[in-house]
Amino acid sequence: MNHKKEKLVVEVVGAHNLMPKDGQGSSSPFVEVIFENQTRRTQVKFKDLNPIWNEKLVFDVNDVADLPYRTVEINIFNEKKSGNSRNFLGKVRVSGSSFAREGEEIVQLYTLEKRSLFSHIRGDISLKLYLSTKEERKDEGNASTSFVKQKQKKVNQVSTSSSMSLQQQQNQQQQQQLMQENHKRPQPPQHGKPIELTNPGEIKPVVITTGPPGPSILAPTVGGGGGVGVGGGLMGFHYSGSNEFSLKETSPHLGGGSSSKDKTSSTYDLVEQMQYLYVRVVKARDFSIFGGGEVVAEVKLGNYRGITKRASSSNAEWNQVFAFSKDCIQSSMVEIFVKEKEKDDFLGRIWFDLSEVPKRVPPDSQLAPQWYRMEDKKGEKAKAGEVMVSVWFGTQADEAFAEAWHSKAANVHFDGLCSIKSKVYLSPKLWYLRVTIIEAQDIVPGEKGSAMARYPELSAKAQVGNQVLRTRTAPASPNRSLSNPFWNEDMIFVVPEPLEDYLMVCVEDRIGPGRDEVLGRVLIPVMAIERRTDDKPVVSKWFSLDMHYNFTESKVVSRFGSRIHLRVSLDGGYHVLDESTMYSSDVRPTAKQLWKPHIGVLEMGILGASGLMPMKLKEGKGSSTDAYCVAKYGQKWVRTRTVVDSLAPKWNEQYTWEVFDPCTVITVGVFDNCHLDKTSVTVGAGVRDSRIGKVRIRLSTLESDRVYTHAYPLLMLHTSGVKKMGELHLAVRFSCANMANVLHMYMSPLLPKMHYVRPLSVNQLESLRYQAMNVVAARLSRAEPPLGREVVEYMLDHDSHMWSMRRSKANFFRLVSVLGILIAMGRWVESIRSWQKPVYSVLFLAFFLVLVSFPELILPTILLCLSFTGLWRYRSRPRHPPHMDTRLSYAETAFADELDEEFDTFPTTRSAELVRMRYDRLRSVAGRIQTVVGDLATQGERFQALLSWRDPRATFLFVVLCLIAAVGFYAVPFRVVVALWGLYALRPPRFRSKLPSPALSFFRRLPSKADSLL
Repeated sequence: MNHKKEKLVVEVVGAHNLMPKDGQGSSSPFVEVIFENQTRRTQVKFKDLNPIWNEKLVFDVNDVADLPYRTVEINIFNEKKSGNSRNFLGKVRVSGSSFAREGEEIVQLYTLEKRSLFSHIRGDISLKLYLSTKEERKDEGNASTSFVKQKQKKVNQVSTSSSMSLQQQQNQQQQQQLMQENHKRPQPPQHGKPIELTNPGEIKPVVITTGPPGPSILAPTVGGGGGVGVGGGLMGFHYSGSNEFSLKETSPHLGGGSSSKDKTSSTYDLVEQMQYLYVRVVKARDFSIFGGGEVVAEVKLGNYRGITKRASSSNAEWNQVFAFSKDCIQSSMVEIFVKEKEKDDFLGRIWFDLSEVPKRVPPDSQLAPQWYRMEDKKGEKAKAGEVMVSVWFGTQADEAFAEAWHSKAANVHFDGLCSIKSKVYLSPKLWYLRVTIIEAQDIVPGEKGSAMARYPELSAKAQVGNQVLRTRTAPASPNRSLSNPFWNEDMIFVVPEPLEDYLMVCVEDRIGPGRDEVLGRVLIPVMAIERRTDDKPVVSKWFSLDMHYNFTESKVVSRFGSRIHLRVSLDGGYHVLDESTMYSSDVRPTAKQLWKPHIGVLEMGILGASGLMPMKLKEGKGSSTDAYCVAKYGQKWVRTRTVVDSLAPKWNEQYTWEVFDPCTVITVGVFDNCHLDKTSVTVGAGVRDSRIGKVRIRLSTLESDRVYTHAYPLLMLHTSGVKKMGELHLAVRFSCANMANVLHMYMSPLLPKMHYVRPLSVNQLESLRYQAMNVVAARLSRAEPPLGREVVEYMLDHDSHMWSMRRSKANFFRLVSVLGILIAMGRWVESIRSWQKPVYSVLFLAFFLVLVSFPELILPTILLCLSFTGLWRYRSRPRHPPHMDTRLSYAETAFADELDEEFDTFPTTRSAELVRMRYDRLRSVAGRIQTVVGDLATQGERFQALLSWRDPRATFLFVVLCLIAAVGFYAVPFRVVVALWGLYALRPPRFRSKLPSPALSFFRRLPSKADSLL
């Protein structure tokens, strides 16, 4: 057996695209690795932003079992010329749970992280971390000797231009070699597992597409189910989603082309015209059938066959429409048969030549059905009877389109036909029901004997439907008896129209753990509650309580004097949020009398989808998708028809919404219909439609009266990473009649007045939003066809409040990018102060002195600069609507464990070890946040310590300096002071000291309350 102690090997391969920090556009980087109080470092690569080290750093491991709870910190520094200082270039922390065994090691690409919020870094580093028993740690003396030799080489180097050019040529040759090797290898699939490098030890630098900070694993994790990096592959070759996940502009044939350029000529000018053959079978008469029975009509066109419902032979009336897509027509004639049920022989038959069928274009009236004499099997028309039909060619703009039986649904089970039609749904109007439980009087305890021996714990419970809220236990008061509890608590419920529910308020006594005895209750119809649209106080009322002593009996005992004091109202001045506030599509109050006129119209043509992923397996047909689309804006939900068994469905349906606020969002989702098979129909309520993806479009980002035609990527996040499910083709137009009204909306409050006069807390809004979503889901699930709860929850973002490490990182880097503007301005000012470009520094100094001399120009100059900046950027304004950004969402570089945690249920269902690891990781993240918050608090407390006399000498010095400065500022004009301060701050570097200023040194010496922390 091998009894050698295992070592941790950190092989530093190389880095790419480092930040220049030497003031000359380059850096001289080296890597410092820290593990269990052991520090190792690589050699210095002079003047190289893409260094290659290929060095192995070996560390002792005290206990291999504790490795999953240890971390390795890798720091990259730039060595300054003086040799006694260094600049920070980035860092990476790697958890011990990701260490591989020897022979299984792979090259991993990590994006460098910041040390603090204001660190300015960029680039990536390639590492291999594994455990080995063969590697031995090199002697420290040899390492230091090599480092000294490296420094001597740097000092003795007079001119490095020739050596640097040689190194750059070698790097270019290595890049070309790796590029050739990459072209020889087959490209990995977009969402599959990344490819492992064939020879990771000889990694070459390549051009890497920049992305958000985070690691990109170049091989599947050990024991993992899928690759972590979406753009997996060779090092640096992120298959970046620039093309795959980007928005694409399309040029569909809208409105039938040039023939219908006039917008008023057709209400379907945002979709492509789809030609259909319509056959309406109304009824039949005068046919002979023995013994009565039931008859059906059959419409046959080539291989397609549609059958009507059954009708009595004495009253054979069907009135059904059949639609056959023109691109699926395989015959030159359409036949209509009248048959007995479950018999192949027909009673009568007629047929039409398709070349003779007329065309109908709305707004023409519908084609009137006519009686046609049928012929029997012998071709005779004497005794076959007549059938009333009408046949015409039309488009999806036809009124019969929505209710027609479509030829592509020929294989759908009869019970699933209702779920494939297009429908429009309306969300119920929601009200906030405010209940204030003030007090109760003369409450009689239920158990006489036990009530004398204990203190009654009285509380009130209010219930509307399945929403239940409770008050706290009434506190003891010396001025009130035990039978007169006092609460004075507000409760808010969500109730939908029609107001058919009842408000039930109970007074309960806690007689034991989990045992509550009802001492009385009152039922109030919600319809009878007073409605209000403002903050006017509602008159409170006393309600008599019904006393229930025995619930097994139906007898109800009412006693005089037992009553409860309530204040109840329906608040119509609020907007009941049923969707996330960030993606809200409607902000109008509930009360209709408070609505303002609409400012515009939103028109959307849902053209189709392409490249959809197969969502399910069908017996004998392989994988397929039955896709339909749902769009939600305001109270109006629309659902397109289901296109059966197609990975490139075409809907070409157009819908319209009134717009009351331009700063709203329309959400469009694509789903797979799972209710079409016989097996799913028999399963019933357990069947859930699968998500394919969704798109959000903010109306304020659209130009007025412009038609946007784009293909939006449908992206879904799975435990294996982000996956493109296809593309959704939309045509969108936002029209507004009066631009002044639209611009005025930008100055109006976003939410109704009541949200600011009597605001609700964040917790209340979140709880009420959840209740509103349940009400909407329950109401839409009772429609026909039902809109499933899973569809409503996905469209309303019901899980947006759940914890996600990926989303937290994305929000953090969004904040960093916002602060990056201030950081860039600070770096620009610092470059002016450092006189890197003397001409710019002189011009800035002169401009500064002009503004000091004429301070009235400061504000106009700032505003003028902002105006010209906005006008200058008008040329490069965004021309396309925003879409889902995988890099901004941090989806491409998220770890597999982070995604698994995001998809975990609440409460968790994972193993205890996995939860422990995630808890430790969360503690480490929280520890860093705790440190940052503590540092900010320390700086604030130092400001407070200036006048608190906690440090008497520092406060005395500050007070004396303030008195001297007050006299000086009074004697010297303020302009002169500002000018002198500017000249002092902008002085050339040769007149400065590297030591901190006296004011900063004084501030850092001030005490804080950190000394008092345990």
